[in-house]
Amino acid sequence: MIKIYTEPEKASHWLAKYRAKKPVFACILGFTDTGLITGISAAGSTPEDRKYTAIADAEYLIEGQKPNPKYPLPPLTHGASPVLISRAVVKSLSIPVYLFNAGLPLPPAVPYLNLNGKPANCLTSGQALPLDLVKQLFEQGLTWGEKLAQETDYLVIGECVVGGTTTALAILTGLGINAKDKVNSSHPQCNHQQKWDIVETGLRKANLYPVVSQPDPFELVAAVGDPMQVVAAGMAISASRHSGVMLAGGTQMLAVYSLLLAIVNYHNLSVILDEIVVGTTRWVAEDSTGDTIGLAEAIGNVPLFATQLNFTESPYPVLQVYEQGFVKEGVGAGGLAIAASLYQGWTNEQLLAQIHQLI
Repeated sequence: MIKIYTEPEKASHWLAKYRAKKPVFACILGFTDTGLITGISAAGSTPEDRKYTAIADAEYLIEGQKPNPKYPLPPLTHGASPVLISRAVVKSLSIPVYLFNAGLPLPPAVPYLNLNGKPANCLTSGQALPLDLVKQLFEQGLTWGEKLAQETDYLVIGECVVGGTTTALAILTGLGINAKDKVNSSHPQCNHQQKWDIVETGLRKANLYPVVSQPDPFELVAAVGDPMQVVAAGMAISASRHSGVMLAGGTQMLAVYSLLLAIVNYHNLSVILDEIVVGTTRWVAEDSTGDTIGLAEAIGNVPLFATQLNFTESPYPVLQVYEQGFVKEGVGAGGLAIAASLYQGWTNEQLLAQIHQLI
């Protein structure tokens, strides 16, 4: 149920070390006005819907289906939110969940930890976030990574940020990685040109493109990032000193991995990279309209693996469309499915059975 795509020796060692261990799940919620651009994301049918995606996913993750949710899951063009996968795993296996509000337009309707962030401006501005806020969010990531690592064998770090693959492309490009045409999206055919035009505009406005030297990674996030990225990077850095870390996501978590590498190098911080891996879904790892594996290889030394969860045999059309390239990943779904297979040896049938109970 878990396939390794890059760095097989490191990935195999990590998986063996944490087999039969129960993780803690930290889900970092954020927002960027980049997600309001028409057509940028399929995580919500309209820009207005996308304002509520993260808070609706958070409510469902914690409370599941209920008669009158304060924020119902927004309608998608096709398919169902990946939070169904995440909820099925954390509920069935009683995995502790910590929700972090790194910068949302509205607070979630369920308990969360407030990091006093703010939504990012559209990255086309070249001024996404105040630099002092970026540094503050990073410090809080460091603090919480240390705390949570003391409670668990390994920490699964997930996210929900609509438009986050575009800010991921911006961070990767700003760090000098050739990520053009490699990132994923929630669309069946990735909107690469739209993403690139947006990213190039923002980086040029911030005088960060063409890339000539390694920028201060905090200044890069302040220019074209989103509030989740720097929290996740800080959390992974400090947690790695005490426990394992799975960055649960695709392109967005590869950008976080690249960002944390830049931060530790630029600011001379300690990290144990052998403890940090990226775990996602096969829909992301094998997405023919992106190049997730090539991107991981371009960053270098990233152990990337994915759950082989498959919805072909599901009777539900909202799940079957995952096999056609819709949705793919989010809210830590891939990483939590991996955790279920690691912890309890769950098969595809067992995962499907738990997910089906929620529909």
